[in-house]
Amino acid sequence: MTAHMRSEDGLETGPSGIALPTTGFSRAADRLIGWAGEAASALWTVLVLVIVFQVALRYGFGLGSIMLEEMQWHLYAVGFLLGLAFTEVRERNVRIDVLAEKFSHRTRLWIELFGTVVFLLTFSVVVIWYSLPFVATSWQLGEVSAAPGGLPYRWLLKSFITTAFVLLALAGIGRLTRVWVALFSGR
Repeated sequence: MTAHMRSEDGLETGPSGIALPTTGFSRAADRLIGWAGEAASALWTVLVLVIVFQVALRYGFGLGSIMLEEMQWHLYAVGFLLGLAFTEVRERNVRIDVLAEKFSHRTRLWIELFGTVVFLLTFSVVVIWYSLPFVATSWQLGEVSAAPGGLPYRWLLKSFITTAFVLLALAGIGRLTRVWVALFSGR
């Protein structure tokens, strides 16, 4: 696992190989997203325990639980959603740098700027925009599982859609500030 490396001049180089200065905003966003990522990491342990418990109940005692089954899906969804921004900040996302690695550092920065604005931020804003009414309706209805014995707080789960993409947008803005400083400040 390749870690971010910080040089004496304050530049960080991640797995993408692009050296970027940090900014106040990027450090604050990274801390917030780091907390969310750690929470997501803890959820995977809880998810495994819930799965093991449900399997033991089903095959050991012949008991099934809709609540535990739904809990698995909810934990998986929240873990995945919270992990999106964490993955972006840590540069663990899938990158296709076959061509970019042949370009100069400055050209790579422009590609990063373009990709962040056109793809990451645009997609995040679209998901946030369309998820807000969806989540608001769920909150207004106090939405619960339709299954008998299911989990009661479906509205809370749906809130993570908007939350995750707000965090992803913050990660993108943090990256954008770093790229911007690298391009235009002479650092």
